[in-house]
Amino acid sequence: MTAGTARHPLVRVRGLTKNFGTHQVLSGVDLDVHEGEVAVLLGPSGSGKSTLLRCVNHLERPDAGFVEVAGDLVGYRHDGGRLHELRPRAITRQRARVGMVFQQFNLFPHLTVLENLTEAPVAVRGIPRKQAAARARELLERVGLGGRESAYPKRLSGGQQQRVAIARALAMEPELLLFDEPTSALDPELVGEVLAVIKDLAVSGMTMIVVTHEIGFAREVADTVVFLDDGRIVESGPPGEVLTAPRHERARAFLSAVL
Repeated sequence: MTAGTARHPLVRVRGLTKNFGTHQVLSGVDLDVHEGEVAVLLGPSGSGKSTLLRCVNHLERPDAGFVEVAGDLVGYRHDGGRLHELRPRAITRQRARVGMVFQQFNLFPHLTVLENLTEAPVAVRGIPRKQAAARARELLERVGLGGRESAYPKRLSGGQQQRVAIARALAMEPELLLFDEPTSALDPELVGEVLAVIKDLAVSGMTMIVVTHEIGFAREVADTVVFLDDGRIVESGPPGEVLTAPRHERARAFLSAVL
């Protein structure tokens, strides 16, 4: 990068505010995530981490502020100086660029592993089914599940289901991956196999925002650790700073309780 050249973030969040009834869950959040970076969101339960993640792909509508991904306003368009929400089909097209992996896997139980991976690429992106199936098999090999194409989710362990969910998100060839506590529903012995896949994605340069309580993972993989409390970002920076010598009292108290 030449001197004086600005590096534009892939994800740009400004003034993001979200209320549920009278409870303000997010309060004026600003966040930048650049291409190829991994941002890990930490904080106590109820601090707004998952809501922030869900606003990034418009699963939740912000009450104020905005989210941009790759320069495009998420969920809205400007018209006459005002914001207008996009139609559902346009929002679906936007979401195709942002993969999301949930706590509870969210696989279709009546579909095989292969069908879970090919459904969205065929229906949303119009990829020929044969091509989508070939890509799905490549992704299953990547997450260590080659040969399990014909299995149904109920025949897989929780860790295997979550790896299928990651492969399903990758099948849409997203610019950004969002992880909402991807290991919190797993038995302890299965956590490592899922984190290993996410670490591999980080090494490959995938841009990711990860909500997690796995501090060791954050220390090893994150470019930026973002600590939220009461709907606000109270501290952010490299993991060596935020996790080792946090400046904010609330971050220090949280880390001392979990480490």
